[in-house]
Amino acid sequence: MPRAYIGVDVGTMSTRAGVFDDAGTLLAMARHPIRIWHEAGDIVEQSSQDIWDACAASVRAAMTEAGITPDGVGGIGFDATCSLVVLDRQGEPLTVSASSDQQRNVIVWMDHRATAEARLINETEDAVLRYVGGSISPEMEMPKLLWLKRHLRASFDAAGHFFDLADYLTWRATGALQRSTCTVTCKWNYLAHDGGWSAPFFKRIGLSDFVAENYARIGTEIVAPGTRLGAGLTRAAAAEFGLAPGTPVGASLIDAHAGGVGAIGGRDGAGGVGDVSDRLAYIMGTSACIMATTKDPCFVPGVWGPYYSGMVPDFWLNEGGQSAAGAAIDHLLKSHPGQAEASAAARSEGLDLIDFLERRIIARAGDASRAALLARHLHVLPEFIGNRSPYADPDTRAVIAGLDLDTDIASMERLFVAGLCGLAYGLAEVIEAFAAHGVRSNIMIMGGGASRSPLVRQIMADTTGLTVALPQTKEPVLLGAAMLGAVAGGAYATIGETMARMSALGRKSEPTVPDMAAFHAGKREVYKLLREVDRGSRAAMRSVARG
Repeated sequence: MPRAYIGVDVGTMSTRAGVFDDAGTLLAMARHPIRIWHEAGDIVEQSSQDIWDACAASVRAAMTEAGITPDGVGGIGFDATCSLVVLDRQGEPLTVSASSDQQRNVIVWMDHRATAEARLINETEDAVLRYVGGSISPEMEMPKLLWLKRHLRASFDAAGHFFDLADYLTWRATGALQRSTCTVTCKWNYLAHDGGWSAPFFKRIGLSDFVAENYARIGTEIVAPGTRLGAGLTRAAAAEFGLAPGTPVGASLIDAHAGGVGAIGGRDGAGGVGDVSDRLAYIMGTSACIMATTKDPCFVPGVWGPYYSGMVPDFWLNEGGQSAAGAAIDHLLKSHPGQAEASAAARSEGLDLIDFLERRIIARAGDASRAALLARHLHVLPEFIGNRSPYADPDTRAVIAGLDLDTDIASMERLFVAGLCGLAYGLAEVIEAFAAHGVRSNIMIMGGGASRSPLVRQIMADTTGLTVALPQTKEPVLLGAAMLGAVAGGAYATIGETMARMSALGRKSEPTVPDMAAFHAGKREVYKLLREVDRGSRAAMRSVARG
C-alpha cells in the first residue's frame, strides 16, 4: 500500500507536523505553539518538555486531518532550530536559567548571552575556526557551553547530555544517542571531513572536560541525516504521537537545512534534476539562512563553513545568514504608530497584517517590482540582533534613516518595503561574498513563510540579479524533514534520490527591468552608509567609555 511520511519542524515560536505521500505531496499539516521566555541581557529560553509535547500534539492533529492510520506511516523525521538542550544523567531537564526553573533547559539559538565567550574562542585563532568563516557566533553551541561552565557551573557539571534540539527530538523518539552530521558539523565545530572532534580546540577554548570524558556528553557516534535510528519509535513516544511502535525515525536536520533539502534538489520544468551546486537556498523565517553547496571546499570569510556533508551528503556547505529576518520585519511593524489601525483593517478583511499590507502596496505600485519605489526616501539596516554574515559582527544594531511624523497605514507600507529592501541588500552582500571566493549560483530557491510573498521574491530577485524560484511544495522545511523519514523507512536509498523523487521547482520571479536594478544599486549605497553610521557610533561610544 502507498506509504505516508511525517516531517516535524520545530521553529522558534511553534512546532509543525506535515504528512506527505511518497511523491512529496502534502496531505495535511498542523501547528502548535511553544512557550518562550525572554529576559534582559539577550536571554531567550525554552522548555524541551514543552517542545516535545507540542510536537506530539502537532503530529496527532496532522494525522487526524490526513485520515492516515498509524500503520500507513512509513517513517518520520525531525528538524529544529539550533538551540542547546541540557539534560541531567537521568535524561531529565536541567536548568540553564538564572530563574533555577528546571524546565527552562533550552538556550534558544537567538540567545546572545555567550557573546563574550564567542570572543574568547575567536581570540584563540584555532584552526577549527577556519570552518566557521574565521569567527564563531554566539548562536553556536560552543560559546553557550562555555557560558554554562563559567556562569552556571552546577548545571554544566551535573549535565549528562548536551543536545542540539533536533538531536534531542530523535533521542526522545528512539532512545538513540547518535547525533546528526548536520547538527554537530554546522553548530558544534565537529570536523566531518576529518571524521572527528578536535581535542586541541576544546583544550584551547577551555572545554577540555569533553576531551577527558571522550565526548560522551556531546556525541560519540555521528551519522548522516536520514540514517535509521535505533528500533524506531519507542512505545512511549509512539503512544504520545499516535503512531505505531517501531515506526522508522531518521537522523535529523537543522530547520533551515531541512528547507534546503526540501527545495534545491527538485525536478525542473522539463522534468530533469538540477545541479544542486547551481542552486542557492534562501530559507527565510524568524532568521534567514543562505546556503550554497559545492563539490570542493570554498572558504568565505565571515560565512559559516565550509561544512562537509552539512546539508547534502558528500557536498560542502557554505551557510550565510541574517540573525533577524522575519523577526526584523515584525519588529518594524509592531513599532509603527499605525500598527493598531492597520491590524484592525486587516482583520476586517480576513487577512493577516503582512498580506493586507502587501495587497495595498502592489495595488498602489502596479507590480511587485516597482513597489520598492515606495521606499525611495526611507532606508533600513535591519540588523536588530547583529550581523551573522558576511561581517560576523554580533554587536551590529539596526539603523533607520528618513523617518517622518506620518502615522497612517501608507507610512507603515513604506517602512515595510524599506525593511524588505534592507534584508535584500544584506542577502546581496552574502551572495557577493560567496562569488568572490568561488561559490556561484544562477538561481535562488526560496523557502520559509516569507517565500510565498510575490513582493518579497521580486525584491530579492531585483536586488541580487538572480532568478528566484519557489519549490513546488509550499512547505519545503516540512518536506525536508519528511524526506528523512522516507530514507529511514527505506522508500528511497539516499537523500539525493529522495530530493529528486519528492520535490520539484515551481513559479519563478519576473526578469528585472534595468531601471529597477539601478534604483536598488542607489539604495544599496545608502545601506552601506547606514552600516558605517552603526560602526562609527559604536566606536565613538567605546571611546567615551574608555575616557
